[in-house]
Amino acid sequence: MTDPIRWMSTKEASERLGVTLRTLYRFLDEGQLPGFKFGRVIRLKEADVETFIEGSLIVPGSLEHLYPEPKSDTSVTEARRM
Repeated sequence: MTDPIRWMSTKEASERLGVTLRTLYRFLDEGQLPGFKFGRVIRLKEADVETFIEGSLIVPGSLEHLYPEPKSDTSVTEARRM
């Protein structure tokens, strides 16, 4: 016997992820997170939300592009001389 599906509303899913509804809808629209439309209602499987969370783990060393290289002391000293 299979486990019953635990459905989440978009509000529940956005709160679980800690993002706005707009961001959740972007995840859905871009295919990053699967969603299901039943009439006018969108639902997500709790297991899919948990899988999305686990798949979003940041690998150490992968964010170097987000912070600039530290300036060396010599470049600061040379800039002050001018």
